[in-house]
Amino acid sequence: MNGFFREKRIFLFFGLCLLLLSVTVIGYFKLAVVTVKSSAKNLATVERGTITDRYGVPLAVQTTFYRIGLNTKDIDNKEQFAKAMAYVFDTTADELFKKIDKKREYVILKKKATFNEYDDIKKVAAENGYNFITYEKIPGRIYPNYALASQLIGYMGDEGYGLAGIEFSQQSILSPPVDPSKDNPEQGKNIYLTIDSNLQYKLEQIAYQTMEETGAESMMLIAADSRTGEILSYISLPSANLNEYGSESSESKINRPSNNAYEPGSVFKIFTVGIAVDEHSISPNDSYLCDGGYEKRLPNGETIRIKCLDHHGWLTPREALKYSCNDVLGQIAEKIPDREFIKRIKLLGFGEKTGIELSGETTGFVKEPDAKTWSARSKPTIAIGQEISVSALQMVQAATAIANEGVPVRLTVINKIVDRDGKIIYSHTPEYKTQAMNKNSAQYILSCMATTASTGTGSKANLGDVEIGVKTGTAQMADKVNGGYSDTDFLSNCIAIFPIDDPQIILYIVVEKAKGETYAGRIVAPVIGKAADVIIDHLGMRRGGASSVEHNGIIQLPGNTSVKIGDSLPDFTGCSKKELMGLIDIPGIKLNINGSGWVTSQTPAPGTPITKDMVIELYLE
Repeated sequence: MNGFFREKRIFLFFGLCLLLLSVTVIGYFKLAVVTVKSSAKNLATVERGTITDRYGVPLAVQTTFYRIGLNTKDIDNKEQFAKAMAYVFDTTADELFKKIDKKREYVILKKKATFNEYDDIKKVAAENGYNFITYEKIPGRIYPNYALASQLIGYMGDEGYGLAGIEFSQQSILSPPVDPSKDNPEQGKNIYLTIDSNLQYKLEQIAYQTMEETGAESMMLIAADSRTGEILSYISLPSANLNEYGSESSESKINRPSNNAYEPGSVFKIFTVGIAVDEHSISPNDSYLCDGGYEKRLPNGETIRIKCLDHHGWLTPREALKYSCNDVLGQIAEKIPDREFIKRIKLLGFGEKTGIELSGETTGFVKEPDAKTWSARSKPTIAIGQEISVSALQMVQAATAIANEGVPVRLTVINKIVDRDGKIIYSHTPEYKTQAMNKNSAQYILSCMATTASTGTGSKANLGDVEIGVKTGTAQMADKVNGGYSDTDFLSNCIAIFPIDDPQIILYIVVEKAKGETYAGRIVAPVIGKAADVIIDHLGMRRGGASSVEHNGIIQLPGNTSVKIGDSLPDFTGCSKKELMGLIDIPGIKLNINGSGWVTSQTPAPGTPITKDMVIELYLE
């Protein structure tokens, strides 16, 4: 009409439309008759590895959970749906109605349903014709022992990634990332921890009892093999139920032995004396006068004073450790050059991470002589365990130097790693560090610790039939509100090495913010004794009261006879595991069978009177 729609333009327009239509039809035809290779494929799943104790007892096991949800627009009658489905979701009709009567369309009804819960929900939904409910499989974890060693084991989140502990630090081992180019992806490896779950349980019971009796806010207990560095028990209280991790308190999730740094107090004195003796700064036969406190007057007129708990009189270094004398330790520190003292402290492993297979490990803090905060007071104060911060793991690792003739051994919580076919990928071998003191110095400190256990501040840890070495310490904790030190909050700790004649175990216990009595010699030393007793019996270590005889290695096995328990313990030697099964359920007696084959030894000894709740340990080979 206006001259724009000319004949040539009309023909060109329709020609282009015809061409486009032809291309589209040909394309659809090709898709219909030509076989198209799939360019995408479903990624193969990776089964997460299991975490077990050193003997293969499961501590964290792979499972499947179900995330159950729906689109609220698909529900015709929300009130009727809520009434029909409430009980199977373990809630009320009102609560379920509130959940689905919201503006957002998609609602998750159950975040982590077990298979049984999923099965029940699906059946009820089918009976009511609710086919719009969605069921999404998600990887999950079951922790059979709930809160046992919870901070060590850690936790796996809903998306299949570890969030804490070994679950986090060993994520790539437990669940290797999927390689899309491989049809058969690498599967997760099983991690065998160094802890003994049975021993862990026994020691946790002692720890819980200690928390209750002292009113403490938190507690740590580490038991390690001093020869290999393998940690046999790893306790941090309060602890979290790993199956209910999301609802647990933040305090119960703190990995205190690895992540917390604190001033150790007088326990540190064993390292100070060890360094001084090793440096030939002092002699074991030297004597020092304690008149109630360490005092030193500086050239500028300032006087340094460190109070002692008593007027001890003349003391040797051994006696200074026995009575935990601040005055003498200050005098000993004077004789060691500043830089050499700090250098030797670092050689023991303080001021750096131990390298344990856990995340978030603290380095602690060791002050340098050229630091602005270094003063004339620093060295004698560090000598008694103040103005230095350490972790529980650092204390245990440093103690391995005393137990191992001066050579520290690196701590570990992983015993071995095994693939799905049972092939061992990794097996721990002890990793010895640079020698921190000579053999004679280490043995001298060990003997000093034995003296402290027999007649000193650690006498309440004395076992009697197994010689043990200990050192106690009570330290004021920092006042984080007002600065300085708190008048009410104390950290009470004690370290032990045993047996003295053949050091095998390092045991370290820390009790924080106990109520009432806080002196470590009174509240922690007895716990050391109790825990050491359990460890010795559990591991079958030789005790002074047990008889030891030599034989040719041949055990005469009796015929199959029924085993009975009367008023006293019979001699189980030679009994098979099968013969012992009838004793498992006897009321009032707990029977622990260690190993397989036939009984070669037992604790308590034959003839011991039966008592209520007696624990009988049988060792089979």
